[in-house]
Amino acid sequence: MNALLKRSFRLFSCFTLFVLGLAYITPSYGQQRTLPPDTSVTTTHQITINGQKVPYEVTVGTLPVYGKDGKADASVQYTYYRRTDVKDESNRPIMISFNGGPGTGSLWMHLGYTSPKRLKVSDDGYPVQPYGVEDNPHSILDVTDLVYVNPVNTGFSRIFNDGKKKQFFGVNEDINYLADWIDLFISRKGRWNSPKYLIGESYGTTRVAGLAGKLQSAHDIYLDGVILQGQCGIGELPSRSSRTSSALKLPYYTSTAWYHKQLPQDLQSKDLTEILPEVNDFTIQKYIPAVTRGGSINQNEKQQIAKQVARYSGLSVQFVLDHNLVVPNSAFWKELLRDQEKTIGRLDSRYLGIDKMNGGSRPDYNAELSSWENSFTPAINHYLRDELGFKTDLQYYVFGPVHPWNRDDNHVGDMLRRAMEENPALHVLNQQGYYDGACDVLTAKYALWQMDSSGKLKDRIKFISYKSGHMLYVRNKQMIKGNNDIRQFIENTVPQKGQPIKY
Repeated sequence: MNALLKRSFRLFSCFTLFVLGLAYITPSYGQQRTLPPDTSVTTTHQITINGQKVPYEVTVGTLPVYGKDGKADASVQYTYYRRTDVKDESNRPIMISFNGGPGTGSLWMHLGYTSPKRLKVSDDGYPVQPYGVEDNPHSILDVTDLVYVNPVNTGFSRIFNDGKKKQFFGVNEDINYLADWIDLFISRKGRWNSPKYLIGESYGTTRVAGLAGKLQSAHDIYLDGVILQGQCGIGELPSRSSRTSSALKLPYYTSTAWYHKQLPQDLQSKDLTEILPEVNDFTIQKYIPAVTRGGSINQNEKQQIAKQVARYSGLSVQFVLDHNLVVPNSAFWKELLRDQEKTIGRLDSRYLGIDKMNGGSRPDYNAELSSWENSFTPAINHYLRDELGFKTDLQYYVFGPVHPWNRDDNHVGDMLRRAMEENPALHVLNQQGYYDGACDVLTAKYALWQMDSSGKLKDRIKFISYKSGHMLYVRNKQMIKGNNDIRQFIENTVPQKGQPIKY
């Protein structure tokens, strides 16, 4: 009897341990992939920038987005670079960086442009293996601390608990919660006394234009500078494309045709910067007025306009006439090098692609974007996870789920203008690439002209164009120039100690 009881007890004990073992390991399979709303990891480093040793620390972390009930509705993941040999941070600028989409992470300017680390790419901006990052001796960390922010559902940022998409996904929704988050970040990091700058790329220019106004009006955070990189209209363009907005693209067509050697020889033999002034004048003074008149234009004038558009775009006169004088972007990207069986990129028309068929009215894909995703995605994952030690099972969303995006009441240009009117210290730098077919140079200028229709702010708005595409930094020469221009902009706009800020 005792032997039977002992055997039964042993069997029961083994069964119990087995069940307990299952209870212990099962949750690891059932858990969702999440990050705490408030966590960070910090490492220390050093880099040489323009011959000067710059020690710094990098913090990769998350901070919550609080709902009305005081609970975290989402977490926003950031990477914060702080120079560590600065004793007094009250004169040390801080720059907060956003990319665009909407719905894309901060990896582009983070590893392509301004930070002390840059992804490994070929000299002409194409992916190379092995992937990874290297020191960026042209970073602007020597003159400003840097924060790269991933808005909700980009990078490692995510919605929590009862948070709803409609809280975050829209022009004004995005601005409102990010303004609250910036307020929290500045408080946590003790940077209220520091000169403050925002930089945004692509849709990020919409974001930072609106944030300049929101931070000032709702949080009493007065900025010293806003940098628009690849500006996309800042709410000053019609919500839908029109024949007039398409006509503004002609100087971009000229730039792209010049790069691919498709212009008539007398134009091709000149530098691009020599050609563009006459193309801009033609576009504003003759082309747009002609397009505005639509079908009422007489045939002789229509023919003359078509000839000039063809001359400046590298297209045939008949192709221009077939499109009633206004060739859509997609048709241009498909047509310009059709005889070579190549398409050209949207965001950077120096990149070439191939399609299944030579026929058709648009490319099958964006050649430049495929190349960039191939370069940037391995680099950001390797850098954050392996070099900086930020451990998570979450996917880094290069392009995250943020749709539908509410575009109603987009008045960010007015918000930026009002902020500049009320704050004499606020300056704007606009950087734009000639080969950018999504956010072209003349359209970006047009948006700023409309924003400052009185001309009273023009002395505080600086516009610089580059022989580059949307991401002006993918090739080394323009990356260096762009960073130097930002560096000079910061040095020229940081208020002098004791200087009154007034008109």
